[in-house]
Amino acid sequence: MYAKDHLGQGRENPALPLDQQYVAGFDAIDADPNQLLLVVEDAGAVVGTMQITFIAGIARLGVWRAQLEAVRVHESRRGLGLGREMFEWAIAECRRRGCGLVQIKSDNSKPDAQRFYETLGFSASHVSSKLTL
Repeated sequence: MYAKDHLGQGRENPALPLDQQYVAGFDAIDADPNQLLLVVEDAGAVVGTMQITFIAGIARLGVWRAQLEAVRVHESRRGLGLGREMFEWAIAECRRRGCGLVQIKSDNSKPDAQRFYETLGFSASHVSSKLTL
């Protein structure tokens, strides 16, 4: 799913065998208690993914925050409520872990995703920038 969208086509490698950098990334996430990978399956097929990173902070009275990334819903499941279910589960998990803030970044080229996030209560309150290294 990562390699299928217009952004992933230029930065992901779907070839098999799987590039070992993906394995190393998964292993690092799996070993870190402040990381969570959500994988949704239906009949053995992956239909949704999300990564949640729990971040300690000093601002806002030391509140923990959660960063949601790598959100994907398989094209065959879009518009059926799966994305909303994933976010509702993720937000509940963030509350359960004591987070006071949940944040998500969305590429400017994905206005449909941004509108969807707004329906979930997210607001475009900040400008985000990246530096690719």
